[in-house]
Amino acid sequence: MGQPAVTPIAVKKTGGAWLDRLFAARDRLIGSARFQRWAAAFPLTRGVARKHERALFDLCAGFVYSQTLLACVRLKLFDMLRNNPLTPSELAVRLTLPLDFHDSTLKAAAALGLLSRRGDDRYGLGMLGAPLVGDPGIAAMVEHHSMLYTDLHDPVALLRGEKRDTRLAQYWPYADGQTSGLDVEDIAAYTALMSASQPHVAAEVLDAYSLSRHRHLLDVGGGDGAFLSVAAARAPHLQLSLFDLPPVAAKASARFLAEGLAGRAKAIGGDFLRDSLPDDADVITLVRIVLDHSDATALSILKGVQRALAPGGVLLLAEPMSRSGADAVTDAYFGLYLFAMGRGRARTFDELSALLRQAGFTHIRLLPSRRPLLTSIIQASV
Repeated sequence: MGQPAVTPIAVKKTGGAWLDRLFAARDRLIGSARFQRWAAAFPLTRGVARKHERALFDLCAGFVYSQTLLACVRLKLFDMLRNNPLTPSELAVRLTLPLDFHDSTLKAAAALGLLSRRGDDRYGLGMLGAPLVGDPGIAAMVEHHSMLYTDLHDPVALLRGEKRDTRLAQYWPYADGQTSGLDVEDIAAYTALMSASQPHVAAEVLDAYSLSRHRHLLDVGGGDGAFLSVAAARAPHLQLSLFDLPPVAAKASARFLAEGLAGRAKAIGGDFLRDSLPDDADVITLVRIVLDHSDATALSILKGVQRALAPGGVLLLAEPMSRSGADAVTDAYFGLYLFAMGRGRARTFDELSALLRQAGFTHIRLLPSRRPLLTSIIQASV
């Protein structure tokens, strides 16, 4: 009698059990206080032990770090230091704060790289503070996160569904899928936030893909037209259209008029979850749109875009993407942010590709991005 056949599934289970035992042994070792003391002292393991200790401390102290950044933004410290370093006493006078803030805010900001010590008694911009000077997008996002922190005051209650009326759900009024009846006041805050951060995203998208061969670009969910303003400068020959909720489209129309683009750019009011898209564009952009929606709604949006594009047309889908390795922080951030918002999730390239194929797209590829943490770009064709 022959030996019983060993199936691939059985081999996989056996291998998985062996790995589980190996990891369990590793976890017991790392969790041992005695081993931790030894690793921190032994020359060959000391560097790794301290690195992991620092990473764990950073996780515990992360909220304090973020509040230090928020304090600097609200105090406009980076703008004050953009030209010359100042002493704590000079800053205290300008900020009408007691000099004691030197021992808290200034030292904390310097420790985080937001500020840097210049000599014994002056502070200037640090490597992480300098990029915030004159950048309304970063400052706006830092301010915006105060809502997220309020929603995460009790993260377990949030995950259990005990906190449904969150600040983020109120901030993004379309999060519940109800877009009818929104007025200018309802959309003003989030439109301004998106507008402040759009120029960076637009630069990434337009660096990754040239619009030179296209004649007409439609930006779906384009907000107040910030993305199209950048595209207009990059491609002076291009006709431009924007499709968004009527009060948002009205803001875009005003922007196009003020920037002298009214002759080649138009804003169309409508709801891309319910209305058909204009069908005269040969390239369509979805910038940070699919991320905010469930798979079923995302598929519906993509099908609407596919119907609007003529054969040979191109979709550029740009948004933060779920990744492995160092870029996996996207999952850590957007996982809870979108949960607090009430819908949507960060997806991998494979997951987005599957949705695109279901919607009828072909030749799907990930374009190189200089700053994938900011946005990733997928090109797909009809």
